[in-house]
Amino acid sequence: MLDGWFLWFILFWVVVLVSMMSIGGFFMFRKFLKRMPKNDGKSDMDWEEYYVGMTKKLWPQQQKELLEDLVSPVPELFRDVARQKIAGKIGELAIKEKAPMITEDIVIRGYIMATPKRDHKFLRKKLLERKVNLHTYENLFN
Repeated sequence: MLDGWFLWFILFWVVVLVSMMSIGGFFMFRKFLKRMPKNDGKSDMDWEEYYVGMTKKLWPQQQKELLEDLVSPVPELFRDVARQKIAGKIGELAIKEKAPMITEDIVIRGYIMATPKRDHKFLRKKLLERKVNLHTYENLFN
Protein backbone atom coordinates (compact mmCIF):
# COMPACT_ATOMS: atom_id res chain seq x y z
CA MET A 1 0.00 0.00 0.00
CA LEU A 2 1.09 3.58 -0.59
CA ASP A 3 2.19 5.63 2.37
CA GLY A 4 4.31 8.63 3.25
CA TRP A 5 5.38 11.28 0.79
CA PHE A 6 4.64 9.15 -2.29
CA LEU A 7 0.95 8.95 -1.34
CA TRP A 8 0.75 12.72 -1.04
CA PHE A 9 2.62 13.13 -4.32
CA ILE A 10 0.10 10.90 -6.14
CA LEU A 11 -2.89 12.61 -4.49
CA PHE A 12 -1.49 16.04 -5.43
CA TRP A 13 -1.16 15.04 -9.10
CA VAL A 14 -4.64 13.49 -9.13
CA VAL A 15 -6.09 16.80 -7.90
CA VAL A 16 -4.01 18.82 -10.39
CA LEU A 17 -4.94 16.64 -13.37
CA VAL A 18 -8.65 16.54 -12.49
CA SER A 19 -8.62 20.34 -12.09
CA MET A 20 -6.90 20.90 -15.42
CA MET A 21 -9.23 18.54 -17.25
CA SER A 22 -12.24 20.27 -15.68
CA ILE A 23 -11.03 23.70 -16.76
CA GLY A 24 -10.26 22.46 -20.29
CA GLY A 25 -13.61 20.70 -20.47
CA PHE A 26 -15.40 23.88 -19.47
CA PHE A 27 -13.81 25.86 -22.31
CA MET A 28 -14.40 23.05 -24.80
CA PHE A 29 -18.05 22.89 -23.78
CA ARG A 30 -18.40 26.67 -24.26
CA LYS A 31 -16.92 26.32 -27.75
CA PHE A 32 -19.30 23.43 -28.44
CA LEU A 33 -22.27 25.57 -27.42
CA LYS A 34 -21.16 28.39 -29.73
CA ARG A 35 -21.05 25.87 -32.60
CA MET A 36 -24.60 24.62 -31.93
CA PRO A 37 -27.01 25.78 -34.67
CA LYS A 38 -29.73 28.21 -33.64
CA ASN A 39 -33.28 28.46 -35.04
CA ASP A 40 -32.00 29.86 -38.35
CA GLY A 41 -29.70 26.87 -38.87
CA LYS A 42 -26.46 28.78 -38.27
CA SER A 43 -24.42 28.97 -35.09
CA ASP A 44 -22.97 32.11 -33.51
CA MET A 45 -19.56 31.25 -34.93
CA ASP A 46 -21.02 30.69 -38.40
CA TRP A 47 -22.53 34.18 -38.32
CA GLU A 48 -19.24 35.69 -37.11
CA GLU A 49 -17.38 34.04 -40.00
CA TYR A 50 -20.07 35.16 -42.45
CA TYR A 51 -19.89 38.81 -41.37
CA VAL A 52 -16.10 38.83 -41.37
CA GLY A 53 -16.02 37.29 -44.84
CA MET A 54 -18.62 39.69 -46.25
CA THR A 55 -16.79 42.78 -44.95
CA LYS A 56 -13.18 41.71 -45.49
CA LYS A 57 -12.72 44.19 -48.37
CA LEU A 58 -14.26 47.09 -46.40
CA TRP A 59 -11.46 47.23 -43.81
CA PRO A 60 -8.88 50.00 -44.38
CA GLN A 61 -5.46 49.41 -42.81
CA GLN A 62 -6.00 52.16 -40.23
CA GLN A 63 -9.11 50.42 -38.85
CA LYS A 64 -7.33 47.06 -38.74
CA GLU A 65 -4.61 48.69 -36.64
CA LEU A 66 -7.27 50.26 -34.39
CA LEU A 67 -8.86 46.85 -33.82
CA GLU A 68 -5.46 45.33 -33.01
CA ASP A 69 -4.78 48.14 -30.55
CA LEU A 70 -8.17 47.71 -28.86
CA VAL A 71 -7.70 43.93 -28.60
CA SER A 72 -4.16 44.25 -27.18
CA PRO A 73 -5.24 44.12 -23.48
CA VAL A 74 -6.81 40.68 -24.05
CA PRO A 75 -4.46 37.87 -22.97
CA GLU A 76 -2.56 36.33 -25.89
CA LEU A 77 -4.27 32.97 -25.45
CA PHE A 78 -7.75 34.43 -26.03
CA ARG A 79 -6.86 37.26 -28.42
CA ASP A 80 -7.71 35.43 -31.68
CA VAL A 81 -11.13 34.42 -30.38
CA ALA A 82 -11.81 37.95 -29.14
CA ARG A 83 -10.66 39.48 -32.44
CA GLN A 84 -12.94 37.14 -34.43
CA LYS A 85 -15.96 37.89 -32.23
CA ILE A 86 -15.40 41.65 -32.32
CA ALA A 87 -14.70 41.72 -36.08
CA GLY A 88 -17.91 39.73 -36.60
CA LYS A 89 -19.94 42.29 -34.65
CA ILE A 90 -18.27 45.15 -36.53
CA GLY A 91 -19.05 43.41 -39.83
CA GLU A 92 -22.67 42.91 -38.76
CA LEU A 93 -23.00 46.63 -38.00
CA ALA A 94 -21.39 47.58 -41.32
CA ILE A 95 -23.75 45.32 -43.29
CA LYS A 96 -26.85 46.51 -41.43
CA GLU A 97 -25.88 50.14 -42.03
CA LYS A 98 -24.79 49.43 -45.62
CA ALA A 99 -21.52 51.22 -44.94
CA PRO A 100 -19.20 51.63 -47.94
CA MET A 101 -16.21 51.06 -45.64
CA ILE A 102 -15.45 50.35 -41.99
CA THR A 103 -14.98 53.60 -40.07
CA GLU A 104 -13.55 54.32 -36.63
CA ASP A 105 -17.08 54.90 -35.33
CA ILE A 106 -18.25 51.47 -36.51
CA VAL A 107 -15.17 49.81 -35.00
CA ILE A 108 -15.71 51.44 -31.61
CA ARG A 109 -19.46 50.73 -31.55
CA GLY A 110 -18.91 47.11 -32.60
CA TYR A 111 -16.17 46.69 -30.03
CA ILE A 112 -18.39 48.01 -27.23
CA MET A 113 -21.31 45.82 -28.29
CA ALA A 114 -19.16 42.67 -28.58
CA THR A 115 -17.38 43.19 -25.26
CA PRO A 116 -18.94 41.69 -22.12
CA LYS A 117 -20.08 44.23 -19.51
CA ARG A 118 -17.47 43.01 -17.02
CA ASP A 119 -14.71 44.22 -19.41
CA HIS A 120 -16.18 47.68 -20.07
CA LYS A 121 -13.90 49.22 -17.41
CA PHE A 122 -10.80 48.13 -19.38
CA LEU A 123 -12.41 49.18 -22.64
CA ARG A 124 -13.16 52.68 -21.32
CA LYS A 125 -9.56 52.99 -20.17
CA LYS A 126 -8.24 51.94 -23.58
CA LEU A 127 -10.56 54.35 -25.40
CA LEU A 128 -9.56 57.21 -23.11
CA GLU A 129 -5.90 56.47 -23.90
CA ARG A 130 -6.79 56.91 -27.57
CA LYS A 131 -8.57 60.20 -26.71
CA VAL A 132 -11.99 58.99 -27.89
CA ASN A 133 -15.02 61.00 -26.76
CA LEU A 134 -16.95 58.44 -24.69
CA HIS A 135 -20.06 60.62 -24.34
CA THR A 136 -21.17 59.67 -27.86
CA TYR A 137 -20.99 55.96 -26.95
CA GLU A 138 -22.40 56.17 -23.42
CA ASN A 139 -25.73 54.62 -24.46
CA LEU A 140 -23.89 51.49 -25.67
CA PHE A 141 -22.20 51.01 -22.30
CA ASN A 142 -25.59 50.84 -20.57
